[in-house]
Amino acid sequence: MGIKQFLLATALLAGCSQVARAEDKALLQLDWIASGEHAAYYAGMQRGFFKDAGIDLSIVRGYGSGDTVNKVAAGAAKFGVADVGAVLAGRAQQQVPVKSIVAVYTHSPHSLFILKSSGVKGFKDLAGKKIAISPGNSHKIYFPEVARRVGVDPESVNWVTTDASAMAAMLIAKRVDAAPFYSIHQYYQNKAAMQAGEEIVSLPFVSAGFAIYASSLVATDETIKTNPDLVKRFVGAAVKSYAWARDNPVETCKLHVQKNPEVLQDECEGSQKATMTFIFNDHQKATGQGHFDKERLQTTWKAVAESLKLDASWDPSQAIDDSFVP
Repeated sequence: MGIKQFLLATALLAGCSQVARAEDKALLQLDWIASGEHAAYYAGMQRGFFKDAGIDLSIVRGYGSGDTVNKVAAGAAKFGVADVGAVLAGRAQQQVPVKSIVAVYTHSPHSLFILKSSGVKGFKDLAGKKIAISPGNSHKIYFPEVARRVGVDPESVNWVTTDASAMAAMLIAKRVDAAPFYSIHQYYQNKAAMQAGEEIVSLPFVSAGFAIYASSLVATDETIKTNPDLVKRFVGAAVKSYAWARDNPVETCKLHVQKNPEVLQDECEGSQKATMTFIFNDHQKATGQGHFDKERLQTTWKAVAESLKLDASWDPSQAIDDSFVP
């Protein structure tokens, strides 16, 4: 090898080494088990969108939005998927240093699942009933406002705390009368119920006039301040993943199932299709992909503040930084 070839080879090796060192490892903690709701993240990871952004991404399941916010704040995960309400509540109550950096769901898919055989027809019938709930679950935060809108005493229900993964089984076994789920999970949860001779019916919170922001991507103040380039690259890859998932639903779920074989293809497609309607819609077109509208954010905070008896005059923008959205 001549001197020129040697120097060229050395330079190329050094360049490759620099690229490898530049790739950031980042853990994304979800807000719940990896269902079709989260298929876009797994598809984006396997399609190389995050790698192209210089990010070596890994994903773990969550145990409710409140738990995800706390774990991101503690540094256990670099980024998280969490309900905006949990972020606002944590910030307002305890100054938890976490912000929502992308508005994923422009309106809330919060709902309660009930069994058709239970005789419960609406929210008014839940008085005196047992509702499953996981720690930090945003459904419990918002339920008092929903109850108020339909004329039910929120104190009249009995909350049964359990792990998020156990709630559906408890409902189907009739150990509780209702369980909180995003409405996008109805397809596959109902499949399980039908095997037990039951049918799941959804009571959407929005049916009570409750239209607020829901799922968001989150990061700590420290990460935003000290590594804004990483945040920008992560957000860009995530937004690209949403669009690809919308346009390629079957392939998205195939990639998701490869990483999560416990999820069936048809169940993933059912949830993923419903999920896209919360990400891409008229509000998203008017506000811009991933951005927060000031008025809807204020409405969201009002609902959180009233539910938790917090100061409604507190400025929710303190918990938001959507400047990294492309």
